[in-house]
Amino acid sequence: MIINEVKEKIYEIGFDDIIEIDAAPNGEPIDYRDLNAMIHARTLKNCKKIVLYNICGQRFIGAALQGDFEIIINGVPGNDLGIFMDGPKITVYGNCEDQVGNTMNQGSMIINGNGGDVIGLSARGGTIYIKGDVGYRVGIHMKEYKNKFPIIIIGGTAKDFLGEYMAGGIIVVLGLKFLPDGSIIDIDQSICGNELGTGIHRGSIYLRTDEKLEDKLGVGAKIVEFDGKGKEEIGPFLYEYCETFNIPFDLVINKQFQVIKPISKRPYGGTYCNKMI
Repeated sequence: MIINEVKEKIYEIGFDDIIEIDAAPNGEPIDYRDLNAMIHARTLKNCKKIVLYNICGQRFIGAALQGDFEIIINGVPGNDLGIFMDGPKITVYGNCEDQVGNTMNQGSMIINGNGGDVIGLSARGGTIYIKGDVGYRVGIHMKEYKNKFPIIIIGGTAKDFLGEYMAGGIIVVLGLKFLPDGSIIDIDQSICGNELGTGIHRGSIYLRTDEKLEDKLGVGAKIVEFDGKGKEEIGPFLYEYCETFNIPFDLVINKQFQVIKPISKRPYGGTYCNKMI
């Protein structure tokens, strides 16, 4: 099948199709608008799996998509992967750029590499699993409502302003390093940057580390004990994460976690509008 002069390979599996799309035919990347139009067109025809090859920075892949299907990405997707997504599963074999899962409502993201900045911006649900490291301001403005909340698990490290202005959800950072020979060890550097949890007023940040974190805390954040409730909260997601990336679960739980929580629901209450309430 030819769409926008790009050849698609179609495989019939029962009543479903698997579509393969080369995003850079003849070495020339498809414009992100044309690529996304192709993806949306196939999902409207009830395609259950789309495999993308040679992705090289195309933005907004999976934007606002709904339903039960999977997108597999080979390459490096650009900014806002899965923005406004509500249901699908996206798996990336490579790194990704900034703002993965921007305002995501539901679904799952699996990144077999490193992530950029501002991952999970204003996410309202779903899971984002990243095997490697991430950049700055990951989890900013994450939120939750009743039994709906987003989960971000990071295998490596995070930089400054992790969980900034969090209004709900869970962030977990494991501090692992994946060696070329396939072995996994603990990192020999700090698990996160400064201004940890700045402005957090709901939700939790779990850090698998025994390092001193007090000097890294941002305004409105505090350290609390990792107790049975915390284990119950993150246990199922950790197990799923380990299965996803073939990591021994015993390796992950062999080290104590520290938990970052909000000091109050209004961390800036004394600074802004303090006479209103």
